Parts: sequence; C-alpha cells; structure tokens
Amino acid sequence: MPVLTTDAESETGIPKSLSNEPPSETMEEIEHTCPQPRLTLTAPAPFADETSCQCQAPHEKLTIAQARLGTPVDRPVRVYADGIFDLFHSGHARALMQAKTLFPNSYLLVGVCSDDLTHKFKGFTVMNEAERYEALRHCRYVDEVIRDAPWTLTPEFLEKHKIDFVAHDDIPYSSAGSDDVYKHIKEAGMFVPTQRTEGISTSDIITRIVRDYDVYARRNLQRGYTAKELNVSFINEKKYRFQNQVDKMKEKVKNVEERSKEFVNRVEEKSHDLIQKWEEKSREFIGNFLELFGPDGAWKQMFQERSSRMLQALSPKQSPVSSPTRSRSPSRSPSPTFSWLPIKTSPPSSPKAASASISSMSEGDEDEK
Repeated sequence: MPVLTTDAESETGIPKSLSNEPPSETMEEIEHTCPQPRLTLTAPAPFADETSCQCQAPHEKLTIAQARLGTPVDRPVRVYADGIFDLFHSGHARALMQAKTLFPNSYLLVGVCSDDLTHKFKGFTVMNEAERYEALRHCRYVDEVIRDAPWTLTPEFLEKHKIDFVAHDDIPYSSAGSDDVYKHIKEAGMFVPTQRTEGISTSDIITRIVRDYDVYARRNLQRGYTAKELNVSFINEKKYRFQNQVDKMKEKVKNVEERSKEFVNRVEEKSHDLIQKWEEKSREFIGNFLELFGPDGAWKQMFQERSSRMLQALSPKQSPVSSPTRSRSPSRSPSPTFSWLPIKTSPPSSPKAASASISSMSEGDEDEK
C-alpha cells in the first residue's frame, strides 16, 4: 500500500506526491480505527472535540481517481467542507449533499467559523456561532462538526483531522489578503469542486428582509413583539399599528366582497335553474293546451259529439207522408163524406187557453174514432 513520504511536501507543507517505496524503517501494519459514517439519523452529528480521529495507522494520500474507485477499503474517505452557514438554507444543504456523495464511502467533516473570525473577515451574522453549530449538527449529510474552524486551512489542521479532500464551489474566494484562500489546496490536488445553488443565499435572504423591513416590523408587532425589541421608534410604532388596523379593515372588506360575490353567484345559479324549470313547465303547459284545444284536439271532437247529440235531442221527429190504408169490410158502407168548412179560429189568449183547445181537439178525435 502506498504511504506518504516525509520529503514529498509542497512549500506550504501539504503532501503532494505518493511513494510506492516502503518507508526506510519497517513498521508493523496497524489497523485503521477512523470513525465511520453515520448509519442512523436518530441523533445529531457529534463535535470533533468529542470524537476526534485517534487512528495511529499511516494515513496515505489518495488521488481523486483512487477515491472514486472506492479505495482504500479499510477506511472511509475523509472530506472536509467549511463555511459560515448563517441562516442555514437549502443551498447549504445541497452543497453538503454533493460533498457527501463525491465518493462511494465518504466521511464528511464540516468546519464552522466562529463569530470573531466571521465578523472580522466577512461581517456581522444573524445567527450566533452556537446556533450555527447546532444547525449543522442536524443536517443529515454531516458526520462530524468542527467548531471554531480556521479561516485559512493550514497543514497542521489538515493533518490533525486526517483530511483527504476539501469540497467547495470552484469560484475563487478572495479574503484575508488572498485572491483565493483555497489556492494552495487546489495546487496540492486535494480540492474537489461542488456546484452552487442559484437563487438562494444568505445575502439574498437578508436582502429580502431589508427590502421589506416595514412589512416584517408590522408583522412582529402584530405577533406581540415590543417596539423596543424591534428597535422601532415611537412614531413608527404608531404608524405600523395604524397600518395594521387599515389592513384588517381591508381584509374585512375583501371578505365581505367575496361573500357577496358568492351570494350573487348562488342567486344567479338558482335563478337560472328557476328560469329553466319555468320554461320546461311552460312548454309542457302549451303542449297540453294545444293537445286539448288545438284544431285537432280532443276538446273539439268532444264538443262536436255533444253538439250533435243536443241537436238530435232538440229537433222533432218527422211524421210519415202517407198513413197506411185501413182494410174495410165489404159489408160496411162507406162513410159519408163531409165537407169541412174552414173555421176561423182566433189564437189563444193565454197558455191555459191554448192547452184547453188542444185537449178539446183531442177529445173530438177520440169521438170520431
């Protein structure tokens, strides 16, 4: 197995070459006892000072090609990523995920700079160092957290934590009087680039808060924070509270408008249904009326039948034109013929007189018979 030679170092003291020759002094083979990656996520990642790597086996230098092939098999590849990690967001998590998945068997160490170093070289942070440490401990990709990490990586730091590779985005990071604080890491072949997540960063989040400062100040006042806690003046506090009241009124008006629109929509739907039902009933009524009273309707036929019956009932029956001749016996002599003289009669003066005359006429006919 290749081992690190003592003279194969760069000017910065970082090993840069491998030697296939065994060391001058014979050494007994020592088993690696480096911490293994976390297999369960039931507890946060430990701090480095709680579980530092005490492995005494020689820590040979690896190339990126060897690490991607899964060698060495007796220990994980130790990958280091550092940063400020203020307002820990998805961009940070994605960068750590890339660092964790660079090689088949990786142990990810994450260094977090302290407040003093950050305020000195970068600026004020929203979260303090303790909060930032805890945020990293609860990220699923992190195996170990190094508190108070150095701003610039030194050979002593790399050796102490037995770091194989350093993962960071490839954009030159100018700080602390250097054009790129990772330049010496890149020259030593220990740098592995990751990709930044566009559209999300701590600076972007702070910019949103500063841009909408009044909105968030009013929001927190409404949630119970005092003007002193928000560092808001008396006048601004009253202004924000008045704006909150105006917003509440606007919200009520908006709710009333929405409810009224909903009511109007319901009325329109019901009126549409009523009109549709009325049209259906109207068509049905008109159809029934035409069927009953139309030109060929049942009422016309019934009326014609009834009228014909009434006419038959009211009109008198016609008398026969010639009465049948009676058979006379030969022994009887023919009745004498009488000449009927026209008798002038006056019309009856009353219905009673008319009935009396009719009865007398009938009696005369009977006598004649």
